[in-house]
Amino acid sequence: MKDKVVVITGGSSGIGKALAEVFGRKGSLVLITGRNNTELQSTVSVLRQQGIQVHGFQADVSVEGDNKKMTEEALRVFGRIDILINNAGITMRALFQDMDLNVIKTVMGINFFGVLYATQACLPEILKNKGSIIGISSIAGYRGLPGRSGYSASKFALIGFLETLRTELLYQGVHVLTACPGFTASNTRKRALNSSGKEQGESPRDESDMMSAEECAERIYKATVRRQKILIMTNQGKLTVLLNKFASGFMDKIVYKTMAKEPDSPFR
Repeated sequence: MKDKVVVITGGSSGIGKALAEVFGRKGSLVLITGRNNTELQSTVSVLRQQGIQVHGFQADVSVEGDNKKMTEEALRVFGRIDILINNAGITMRALFQDMDLNVIKTVMGINFFGVLYATQACLPEILKNKGSIIGISSIAGYRGLPGRSGYSASKFALIGFLETLRTELLYQGVHVLTACPGFTASNTRKRALNSSGKEQGESPRDESDMMSAEECAERIYKATVRRQKILIMTNQGKLTVLLNKFASGFMDKIVYKTMAKEPDSPFR
């Protein structure tokens, strides 16, 4: 990955920041995006202190024009794009029956349409360089999670898109990776939207035993080097995918019971 140009959406914190660190330490040139410019520039400063060649660009992935500008900026600063990591994402937590549907539109705009916009904008360069397109999906894209209908829908859509893209580009030298972390310690759940679209503020889960963002990023880096197609990162995730395929009714009950145990669960 030395001297490869890596564009990471949503790189200000969590898995995105950790990805910038691991690729940067391996000698990649990194452009990260974020909606909050103060947070973005703070992260850029921290990364540069580690000797990482990084450039920050304020952008909202759900805005198509921002993705075109992001691509132009990467070419202006680094002259090429080798790898796009579609990391920017948001989640939600509410029962569908209680939800303002604009919340799902917001989640889909970032988690799904944001990937379409960024990928199409960067694709000509990645085709030219026979590079990689990476999507950060979720086990929730294989098994729907109650209370996360919009999030699961966006991740199911993302997995379908990446599978289609991988097939379309099969003989053009482009690597497409679908990466599915399990529960990962990050600030994502703190920023989860409630039924009215406001951030819930606190994670409903104990994150002390979860995979760290750094470990997640290391695994994605290694899968990128190997040009792996699908990366399911935990044994729990692999078991969930398998059981959901062959014992969906059983999994309905298990998943319901598990999610209902969360503090302040939306289940009545």
